[in-house]
Amino acid sequence: MKLNYFGLLALFLITLSSIQAQKISGPMLGYVEHRTARVWYQLKPGSRIQLEYWSLAEPGMRKKAFPEVTQRYDFLLVTYDLVALEPGQEYAYELVDHKNKSIPGSAGRFRTQQYWKWRNPAPDFSFLAGSCHYGNDPAYDRPGKPYGTDSTIFQYMAAEPASFMLWLGDSWYTREADYQSKWGLWYRAAHSRAYPKTGDLFRSMGHVGIWDDHDYGPNNEGLAYHLKEESREVFKAFMPNPSCGYRGEGIYTKLTYYDVDLFLLDNRTWRSADRMRDSVGGKPNPEKRMLGAQQMEWLKNSLLNSYQPFKIIVNGSQNLNQYTTNDSWMQYPSELTELLEFIQQHKISGVIFLSGDKHNSEILALKRENAYPLYDITLSSLTAGVSKFRGAEINNPQRVAGMSLEEHNYGRLSVSGPEKNRVLKVEFVDVNGQSRKQWSISENELRYSNR
Repeated sequence: MKLNYFGLLALFLITLSSIQAQKISGPMLGYVEHRTARVWYQLKPGSRIQLEYWSLAEPGMRKKAFPEVTQRYDFLLVTYDLVALEPGQEYAYELVDHKNKSIPGSAGRFRTQQYWKWRNPAPDFSFLAGSCHYGNDPAYDRPGKPYGTDSTIFQYMAAEPASFMLWLGDSWYTREADYQSKWGLWYRAAHSRAYPKTGDLFRSMGHVGIWDDHDYGPNNEGLAYHLKEESREVFKAFMPNPSCGYRGEGIYTKLTYYDVDLFLLDNRTWRSADRMRDSVGGKPNPEKRMLGAQQMEWLKNSLLNSYQPFKIIVNGSQNLNQYTTNDSWMQYPSELTELLEFIQQHKISGVIFLSGDKHNSEILALKRENAYPLYDITLSSLTAGVSKFRGAEINNPQRVAGMSLEEHNYGRLSVSGPEKNRVLKVEFVDVNGQSRKQWSISENELRYSNR
């Protein structure tokens, strides 16, 4: 039987539609190391798909990636591990079906980290950071004005020559219709990942992250959340971090990018209720904890084992704000004091805190006797509603002069300079990709005088 032009076109469109239907969302590039990388997709259940990758220097030498598959309900998530790479090289990848045909929209590129230690000075690099992405879903959102605003900010982020994006929590917002069921948690994360305006950003650079309450479960929830084990499984399946907690608990992890160590905290799994009293009998309440004993032990030892000039502690909640009535680690004084005294006792240099959550951005400083100030950089919000500073926070005496922004923004953090004098530059970047505020600090300003 002969097919006319329109018949051939219809057959082609049906075949193309069938191929495209196997991929629901992705790619999202995960953590890129010296010799490994991770790439994430959501696929249609039953898909017969493989990821192939190759060096741009040797395009004919294709390899097959190793899939880590999670299937729950009708959600099929696959994180592929790309291995046996070479440092400082550019690679390409794409999905292919069982007939070795390319899946449209599945391809991407990345460059591995340079192998610089003992060979060359640490490379200069930058990364992005931000929190609070609300993707509107009208059937399940509050009536009235949408809480999620214009998402063109992601187009400017995708165009940045950054090495990776660090999501600081509230990367997707669970609704009342989501967080009372296991299926609802999976649905909300999948809905967010398929949000069309983030596609270029997910492809353009690596992605790592933490959670906060809205991608963990209900507002302000912690250890009492009855679906927290399921929430962890969702996070693992949707965020291709290098690791996820310890012994099946928590999501905390550490990653190193050139000469910066980032300690990604879990501020929810072991978190006491915010309304638990900060102090009892005039003393800090030791039962009120945000990290819990297991994670605190890990953090202390990890800080001691770090020799990088910048040690960035990443938390979904603000850390050092003494003047807020909102979410802050300062409202867990026994545990935070434990950490700050540990840093002081061991004279750990280079510590900076990085946080999200607040729906505005600022840099705060905590001055210490006989020690360098500790800084807390807060970056929020990407697309969720913006909050204005209120009460004592309007003129917060901890705020670094000029370093606040009450509008949608993301952070651009750049590390540059010669050995022994590396500089961290922080910029608040607006929805049009314009740098609105800048602040820099040298590693030498984050040292103890006798070290």
